[in-house]
Order: sequence, then C-alpha cells, then structure tokens
Amino acid sequence: MTVLAVPGSKSVTARALFLAAAADGVTVLRDPLLSDDTEGFAEGLTRLGYDVERSPGAWRITGRPAGPAAGHAEVFTRDAATAARFLPALAAAGHGTFRFDASAQMRRRPVAPLTEALRTLGVDLAYEGEEGHLPLRVVADGVKGGAIELDASLSSQFLTALLLLGPLTKEGLRIRVTGIVSVPYVEITLAMMRRFGVEVAREGDTFVVPPGGYRAQDYPIEPDASTASYVFAAAALAGRTATVPGLGRDALQGDLRFVDVLERMGARVETTADATTVTGTGRLSGLTVAMRDISDTMPTLAAIAPFADGPVRIEDVYNTRVKECDRLEACALNLRAQGIEVATGRDWIEIHPGTPKPVEIACHRDHRIAMSFAVAGLRTPGTTFDDPGCVKKTFPGFHAFFADLRRTWEV
Repeated sequence: MTVLAVPGSKSVTARALFLAAAADGVTVLRDPLLSDDTEGFAEGLTRLGYDVERSPGAWRITGRPAGPAAGHAEVFTRDAATAARFLPALAAAGHGTFRFDASAQMRRRPVAPLTEALRTLGVDLAYEGEEGHLPLRVVADGVKGGAIELDASLSSQFLTALLLLGPLTKEGLRIRVTGIVSVPYVEITLAMMRRFGVEVAREGDTFVVPPGGYRAQDYPIEPDASTASYVFAAAALAGRTATVPGLGRDALQGDLRFVDVLERMGARVETTADATTVTGTGRLSGLTVAMRDISDTMPTLAAIAPFADGPVRIEDVYNTRVKECDRLEACALNLRAQGIEVATGRDWIEIHPGTPKPVEIACHRDHRIAMSFAVAGLRTPGTTFDDPGCVKKTFPGFHAFFADLRRTWEV
C-alpha cells in the first residue's frame, strides 16, 4: 500500500479566503493549497486592501466585514475562475471603484450570470470588453440585498459567489436557482459558511441567506479530492493500492465520489473516517455514468477509459465545455490522436477500448487535461505534453510527484 499526501483543496482554499476576508477577526488557514490559482486569489485580496500574511503551512487573514480597505484597486485574477467570480462579489459589499481583469483564457469564460444578478441587486458595474466577460469595473456602495433569480447551469461558482455575499448585505438574500450543476460544490460552500457562523436555509430551489456577517476561524484545508482522483485512477489502472489520508467519510468535497465510479469499473475501494484507499484488481469494466455533479473528474475517467474492457460513456457533462478549455472536445481530440475510437455529443462522450499510442498531448493550457493523460501514461510509455507547466494552476509539483509514484510502483 502506498500512502500519498496530496495538496490542499483549491475549492476549499478559495472559499476560505473569501470567508476569512469577510469575517470579523483574524482567520488562520491551515495547509492551504499553494498554486497559481490560490496565489492569484490571495494577491487579489491584498490589492483590495486586506491584510494577508502567508507563511509555510498557514495563512493569516485579517477580515473586514465592511468590505475592502482600498477605495480603488486593479485586480488581475490570472486563470482563476474562483477569483474572477468571487472577488467582484466581495468588492461589491464595500465602497470604492474596483477593476477586475484576467488572462486571455479566463476572459473567454463567462461571468454574466453573476454580474447580471449583482446588477439586479443594484450594483453599478460595467463590462470593459466583450459583454458577459472580464474585464469588469465595479463601482461599489454596499449591497442592500433582496430576492433574485440565478441561472447556474454553466457553473455553480455563480451561486457560491452570491451565497458568500449574502451575509454581507443589509437584508440578506433569497436566491432562486435554475439549472444548477455541480451541486456538491454548493454543499461545500454551505458547510463552510456554517463553520464561519452562517446557516443558509433551503426552500426547494431557493436559498435564503441571512445578514449578519461571519466569525473568524482557525480553519484546516482538507486535501484536494479532484487531485486525488489522479492517484486513485492510477492505482486502478496499474493494479496497485493507494491511500490518500485526510479524505474520509466526512470529507466536504463531492469529487471524492469518483472512487464510486472506479468501484463500478472493478476497483476495490475502502473509505474510513480519515482516509480513502483504492486498489486496482487488474480489470476495468466499461460503463455508462452521469458525471454532472463530479464533472472535474471527467477527464480523469476519459483518459483511462481505453483500458476498460468495454465502452465508457460519460453523460451530462455539458458544463465541461466552458472550463479552462472545452474539456469534452479536448479529451476526444487527444484520444483520437492516440488511435482510440471516440464519439461525442452536446453533453456526452463515448470512448471505445483500444491500445493508446504515445503522442504529444495537447493540453489546451488546462491543468486537468495534462494531469489526466499523465495518469493514462502509466500504460502508454512515451506520452509527452505540449504544455506540461499548465499544472501550476492547482498542483505545481505534479510531474515530480507522479514520477516518484512511478518509481515506487516500478511502472
């Protein structure tokens, strides 16, 4: 058995940074993820005037319930969707003029569902380029609150941004949601808000967020379940056993449910109070699986799918087309380049068994494409990548980590 410590959760770290900035007092985040996305988020907070002290193993953030200390700020959110979508909501609760921009990749991703909701709440904002996309200017004067409707069919991050904003408004929020995806990520948000002192009520498709603010916490960041999917898939593919501590029965992240998919394919899975273990059995069965709620792990499954004994069909993953790249199409193109038969539709991909040939994987500047096909490379020696450095977004040390794993397993 190989015990592998994976980095902290990107999703949890980003939410914790918002909550810490909004809370009354000093919050300590234990073992936050150190990556381009989270560094960009923390830098954004600093530009907005928050006191962020970073040291090894812990970040200390002095919260400001009244909003950013800066009256004016230029914030560059890099490739980070969480920063690009959460920070404008945080800034709206304060007073001042704040401009948000991002990389060319992030500029292509939508923010309109969130910004239109903020406009409904009376926030003065304007796009400086393409409608519905960054760059964005926010002229903030606090948020009164009230009732709004939100289309969350493209990303749950729009809902999370509004949920996190709710306690900072004068009257709270009633958010009626349509078309929600990635529900487990919303559950992470609600659980973390509860930890910081806010209880959100749910009435059918409506979330009721009370005003009143947050309380500072000493908050540990659990390992990243999406990153752990690469370890678990590698074990299933290589016929080895891998244990990830810190991701047990009470883990916040829904992407841990990826192990249920591996179990359906033939792997053995054991989940205890504080760890999850996957053992490969030498067999992977084909299956049909809906991955709407764990869509960040879709590329992981797609990359190893050719090694199954039957077709693997992944359904209900349209939202993967508006991530860092069109992930569904990127997986299909790379698999076809490897000589694998693939069919796709609007929200599905079907991958047939085969023996992938080693090729240069087109990463499309997407960390999840690179890491997923690195896992499949255990069975396809000679696989290379056109942009191996894109993993810095969430796991800068991934390639060294994975090389160590290969040596340990002698594969």
